[in-house]
Amino acid sequence: MEHATAQPDFWSDNAAAQKAMRELTALKDETTTWRTLANRARDAADMHELALAENHAELIAEIEREATALEAQLATLEFNLLFAGEYDHNGAILSLHAGAGGTESQDWAAMLLRMFLRYGDAKEYRTEILEEMEGDEAGIKSATIQFTGEYAYGRLKAERGVHRLVRLSPFDANHRRHTSFALVEVYPEIDDSVQIEIKPEDIKIDIYHASGHGGQNVQKVATAVRLTHTPTGIIVTCQNERSQLQNKDNALRVLRSRLVELEIEKKEQERLRLKGHHVEAGWGNQIRSYVLHPYQMVKDHRTEYETARTDLVLDGDLDAFVEAYLKSLVGQ
Repeated sequence: MEHATAQPDFWSDNAAAQKAMRELTALKDETTTWRTLANRARDAADMHELALAENHAELIAEIEREATALEAQLATLEFNLLFAGEYDHNGAILSLHAGAGGTESQDWAAMLLRMFLRYGDAKEYRTEILEEMEGDEAGIKSATIQFTGEYAYGRLKAERGVHRLVRLSPFDANHRRHTSFALVEVYPEIDDSVQIEIKPEDIKIDIYHASGHGGQNVQKVATAVRLTHTPTGIIVTCQNERSQLQNKDNALRVLRSRLVELEIEKKEQERLRLKGHHVEAGWGNQIRSYVLHPYQMVKDHRTEYETARTDLVLDGDLDAFVEAYLKSLVGQ
């Protein structure tokens, strides 16, 4: 198995040059966008002054429509300024894990999977399910989704953490209220220009028969791949492709992303330690609660943003939560 640092200098230099060119192009595009917006605003102001002087009602109405469009574009550009992280422009890999509680939590994980896929559709990201393990009776035990599109990681990192659901259980004959948990992990999608050392001797590879979706082929041929990175204990599984090689490539891609995210987390933990903040990771700290009974409410415990439109949130309307979280990071 090859790893990034073993590549010849030519490929390494070429990847770095391509990354630099992409960054330069992105900066030029961003500069052009802001300058175009400034020119449009200046022209609209001049035309408005002229229209008022001549009392030209039709022209004034047209300029008002232009002003509304400019405000909307400005709001979008200002929001994009919140993406200040090194990998915020990248695509994302999101992993879901049902918590303790059997069918209840597995059904909750499936609801979250649907929510994130709908959010990806709304943002016009290309989504691909790399791994999905079905629940024993309903829902899923785990799933991994790849989101390809600009700012996917910058947005979805707001969803990282434990999500808590309170509802009347559809699986309880007495229809009692249950609380379920699911863990969401988010990693930046990493291209070959980022040098991540993965030594072949540090990886244990298991090949097994896939389960769940994929047709008869996955049942007959061992195509599913499980990678275990022994230095960190990270385990990655991919089984949704019919080809063992494709699943292996996908698993390596996810492993690279998880290793980068691990470094990001280490830096964040150190930053908080130096600031004197108590740092505690794990299941105990849910980031968001979704209450469907006895009232309707979704509340983010980090930003205190909340809404009673649980139906819209579970259909993928996450923009307000993402924006509130990103704004909370400003100044940190």
